[in-house]
Amino acid sequence: IWWLDPELTYGNAKPFVFTQGHSVCNRSFFPCFDTPAVKCTYSAVVKAPSGVQVLMSATQSTYVEEEGVYRFHMEHPVPAYLVALVAGDLQPADIGPRSRVWAEPCLLPTATSKLSGAVEQWLSAAERLYGPYMWGRYDIVFLPPSFPIVAMENPCLTFIISSILESDEFLVIDVIHEVAHSWFGNAVTNATWEEMWLSEGLATYAQRRITTETYGAAFTCLETAFRLDALHRQMKLLGEDSPVSKLQVKLEPGVNPSHLMNLFTYEKGYCFVYYLSQLCGDPQRFDDFLRAYVEKYKFTSVVAQDLLDSFLSFFPELKEQSVDCRAGLEFERWLNATGPPLAEPDLSQGSSLTRPVEALFQLWTAEPLDQAAASASAIDISKWRTFQTALFLDRLLDGSPLPQEVVVRLSKCYSSLLDSMNAEIRIRWLQIVVRNDYYPDLHRVRRFLESQDLCTGALKSFALEVFYQTQGRLHPNLRRTIQQILSQGLGPGAEPGAEQGAAGADSEVDPDAPALLLGDEAPGGAISLRDVNVSA
Repeated sequence: IWWLDPELTYGNAKPFVFTQGHSVCNRSFFPCFDTPAVKCTYSAVVKAPSGVQVLMSATQSTYVEEEGVYRFHMEHPVPAYLVALVAGDLQPADIGPRSRVWAEPCLLPTATSKLSGAVEQWLSAAERLYGPYMWGRYDIVFLPPSFPIVAMENPCLTFIISSILESDEFLVIDVIHEVAHSWFGNAVTNATWEEMWLSEGLATYAQRRITTETYGAAFTCLETAFRLDALHRQMKLLGEDSPVSKLQVKLEPGVNPSHLMNLFTYEKGYCFVYYLSQLCGDPQRFDDFLRAYVEKYKFTSVVAQDLLDSFLSFFPELKEQSVDCRAGLEFERWLNATGPPLAEPDLSQGSSLTRPVEALFQLWTAEPLDQAAASASAIDISKWRTFQTALFLDRLLDGSPLPQEVVVRLSKCYSSLLDSMNAEIRIRWLQIVVRNDYYPDLHRVRRFLESQDLCTGALKSFALEVFYQTQGRLHPNLRRTIQQILSQGLGPGAEPGAEQGAAGADSEVDPDAPALLLGDEAPGGAISLRDVNVSA
């Protein structure tokens, strides 16, 4: 349960509270069988002060104003981690016949304008593919920036971080992903945290089927290329023999299941589901299978064998061909082999969007620099999609440190333009600035850090200074985690927050607090927070 003082909200007017149950945190909220294998209905009674709006992940709700009491009921069985509560200065606005957004008053107009009409379009597309939406309403609540993840698929009430509102394409993808969870994850749930791909891999596949139906194959292929690029980056970091790269990862006693969530859960899981769809030769036939799978197992929890047995039963001709035992592509190997996916999707339909990215990157790494930079400068990236620009910057970041003259030319060409773009773009450009020690653009880094609360292990004193300035706006859990990261980067004996008059529990580094998954570790202990959020 996360309690926020008013200054940790956007409006700075009223306190705020929300819960985050995934994956085994709701045991601190209420007594429960905190496992996805157990599902039940629930009811709740919540008393709140006047002016505080309370919401829960429930199909029914009532409010008695004289008593200040809210009553909630979830009529369908759900696992404990999907019980969620939020309360604060929240106002509603309808965005469709069965959807509304809830947000702080200062954010409501933006949230409404970005999503009005769109959510119903996505829900309808999902229903055409996978059957009726079974949860009644699909509402969205925008949470303050201290929300620890991008989004959470709580049934009837998706939680999403407010800062994503400035990144239109990321907002679209993340909400559609949570919509897909209504069928895969919420209705049919992985029975064990060792098989999270059953929710995330299937939801990612369904998300991309929905985006293909609504925005076309080229956009879907671009987004997929962007994510698979990140998957291979994470694989380089972890190593191809990392046990967490398995789809059926082993959960050791005492390990928080959330620590097993990574890009393999999503993207390797997606690649396996995509491979199954290719075996049957027709995406529409595979949609029919998934619809039947949801109908059979809705409101229950399953293991991988349930999915695969259902697949082979639905396609008996594939069972006769023993597709589960094809050399090198055995289902068992998909589930238990470490390393990259055994097969990846054909993304050629996105080449009209990915080819320009590759061409521009090649120009900036070509010789002679003067000629290449002149050619690159002629390409107008302001008209690119966000995922194209992010993919281009990721490639530059992978190649960093770059020759100093290249960084100077890049800054001259792009710095002001990128500074006007959304946070997903700016965070990538500014990491290039830091990774290459490009001091002329450091003021842009400071401005971003002070507004977005990022930190880096490079430029240690700079990182510390900004952390001291912004730590009051961070949730205590995040504050402790960043303290740990800064301590790693600063070496033994340095504990940010223990100085500058910091006191109390929040100033202590919790040895048991979960460490963020770091995207890159540069020589000399410099730590980057790149790819921390794997759900986005």
